[in-house]
Amino acid sequence: MTDALLGAVQAGVEVVDLGRQLRVGMPQSPNHPAFWHTLPRRHGDMVRSDGSSAANDMITTGTHVGTHIDALAHVSFDGKMHGGVDAVAAGVGGKYDELGVHTIAPMVRRGVLLDVAGHLGVEHCEGGYEITVADLEATSARQGVEVGEGDVVLIRSGWGSRFAEGAPYVGGPSGVPGVGEAGAQWLADRRVHAAGADTIAFERLAPGGGHALLPAHRVLLVEAGIYIVEALDLEGLAATGWAEFTFVLVPLNIYGATGSPVRPLAIRSAATA
Repeated sequence: MTDALLGAVQAGVEVVDLGRQLRVGMPQSPNHPAFWHTLPRRHGDMVRSDGSSAANDMITTGTHVGTHIDALAHVSFDGKMHGGVDAVAAGVGGKYDELGVHTIAPMVRRGVLLDVAGHLGVEHCEGGYEITVADLEATSARQGVEVGEGDVVLIRSGWGSRFAEGAPYVGGPSGVPGVGEAGAQWLADRRVHAAGADTIAFERLAPGGGHALLPAHRVLLVEAGIYIVEALDLEGLAATGWAEFTFVLVPLNIYGATGSPVRPLAIRSAATA
């Protein structure tokens, strides 16, 4: 008997890439080491006797650059990480054994796109705009989709359309749109598996406030044990009109790390896409 999933794949699927291309100089949070790529050996630097040559690469990078996932070890509150783990003691030895990114299982789950910018009829929400619970519920109702337990919920503010602008995408003086504490609690109450957005820090950044206060990170990572995916490219997904789909994400299996670059995918069978 043919496996149902394999059968669906063989019948044809439509795939939307939700990940940002990793490039030197791309916009990122100032709190993290930058991505760097170089060629230690280029073609022609060493040529073999038969005329062939090979090139190779080296990268150095923080784990929270480009499209990336936050492990539960990423944030603590009052000295505790998720589940009451002592944050200081857990970091002894230079790795987080219990809540590192290696503990995130590969995701093949129902994905839901809440296109808030589309619902509001704007290209993108304004800098510093807080996406409210009312916005989330109205968007859900307009799209005819409900957020359920175990889902991965992606919130489009439209701010991702500014990624190529560099510094303006990061926010700074303008701030960045996103959910606040109330929106994060709405997601937590629905027991989602992960939540993502098209912005640098997932949640609202106040104009001129930078990353000084991140209450949604506390609610999701520390209190609820919900993973956060940041800097998603949601423009292509919004253009498809898909409200729900199969979401696929696999973090790099880095033992004890607080996060990982990822290249998530949204997938639907060609018959329904």
